[in-house]
Amino acid sequence: MNQEQIESLSKTILRALSADALHEAMDRIAIALGFDRFALSVDVGLGGHSGTSMLVHSYPASWADIYIGFNLAQTDPVRRAGESSLSGFRWREIEHLIPITPIERVTFETGRKHGMVDGFTVPRHLPGTVTGSCTFVTATERPLPERMLIIADILGAIAIAQASRLSGWRRPIKKPRLTDRQRDCVLWAARGKTNWEIGRILGISKETVIQHLKEARDRYDTSNRASLILYALFDGLISFSDIFRWRERV
Repeated sequence: MNQEQIESLSKTILRALSADALHEAMDRIAIALGFDRFALSVDVGLGGHSGTSMLVHSYPASWADIYIGFNLAQTDPVRRAGESSLSGFRWREIEHLIPITPIERVTFETGRKHGMVDGFTVPRHLPGTVTGSCTFVTATERPLPERMLIIADILGAIAIAQASRLSGWRRPIKKPRLTDRQRDCVLWAARGKTNWEIGRILGISKETVIQHLKEARDRYDTSNRASLILYALFDGLISFSDIFRWRERV
């Protein structure tokens, strides 16, 4: 999948102005990435405040009935694992993120029997404000589309942000501004470079890079690198073209 296709899919999400439209967009994206099903869940207004939520999915009705009927969301290991990961994760990696109980293993096996064979979940959290996840699922024993997982991570994050807005969450009207050097550090972080590598590229020390990224996170009131990159994308400080096209010149 090339850059233009990724941008087209991201615009499909951003043009979705209702839950139904978002469902249609995510169903299309799941298939385009090589998955069979998806689920997008967002809770807005946590920490004791009245809030709203959104759930759109294409899971089998039989599994949805079991999940809701037995209130599995309260003990869902996928949801719990999302709190221990800063990026998307394969379901087979969950036991390395959190302890899995015997009952939860039975839950996974039951899900497999209902067409929930394997999955990749993208978590996002803004403590006290928004908690969300976007999961892509395969319905057969075929392997996950490994080459598409980084794209699924990006599009899943955008979908969570769009669902958050549709649920009533709004960012502060006054957008935080980053300095040129902070933006440079965020951009190279989005390109997958470590703090040490960013320092070498920009001609500054690793410690200075760490400080720039910390100050950038503070300006957005976020605590992790992934959310900072997402904020910068939505504010237009960096773009998908900035992230991907540099590889063509290497």
